[in-house]
Amino acid sequence: MRLERWMGAALALALAGCVTTTTETGSLGGRLPHTSKSQQAEDAARIHTELGQQYMANGDLKTAMEKLNRALQFDQDYAPAHTVLAVLEERINRPEQAEQHYRRAAQLEPDKGMPNNNLGTFLCRIGKGAEALGYFRKAVKDPFYPTPDVAWTNQGICQLHMHDLPGAEASLRKALDTNPKNGDALLQLANVLYLNNDAFRARAFIQRFEALGQPSAVALKLGHDIETRLGNTDAAHTYRRRLQGQFPDSEQARALDAPASP
Repeated sequence: MRLERWMGAALALALAGCVTTTTETGSLGGRLPHTSKSQQAEDAARIHTELGQQYMANGDLKTAMEKLNRALQFDQDYAPAHTVLAVLEERINRPEQAEQHYRRAAQLEPDKGMPNNNLGTFLCRIGKGAEALGYFRKAVKDPFYPTPDVAWTNQGICQLHMHDLPGAEASLRKALDTNPKNGDALLQLANVLYLNNDAFRARAFIQRFEALGQPSAVALKLGHDIETRLGNTDAAHTYRRRLQGQFPDSEQARALDAPASP
């Protein structure tokens, strides 16, 4: 499942003012705006969140944690800081703290797609699939959410983990209705159809996935299994050769000698 990490704008060197609350008289007799205290706090939280994210990307998790906690000292209700902190807490294997921050971000922005998708993704990952589905539904209701196909895809994967193949297929098809080039949805739908003993239709979706030019060991192994089930030994051998050549150390390559899943 894909977790959408909040991405800030380019790092600012100074706090930028944009909310006018008090004024000073300028040389032309007009009134010059300056930044409100609440806006200053939010700007500081944003900058420290961006710094924390950059330190995390560079592998300096300790400094990242310091910057993110500092962000919340400036503005404890700054949702992006909670989101990035949640990602960091997951990375250092503290799921309880991660859950608290994912939930807080969704509480602060209850109608926005991204924090609801992130929380749903996390909940599904820790085995709370039934609760997760509610957050995915909230995510796709946001009319301004730029990537609803991501939430539909994550919902489908979650339903697959819950052994709800019909529900997973429906969600993944909605993802592809929204974005026909969503590689995750194409690959997962191929897998769902294969698991549902519909190898012929599964082949169509694995071919669409391959047309995106995003080869992976998982996709090549699934292609191999689909063609094997369809009795196309030449096509299955081609997938085998590609998998062993491109991903020789992968779990999927090592599994080639094992029987395909029924």
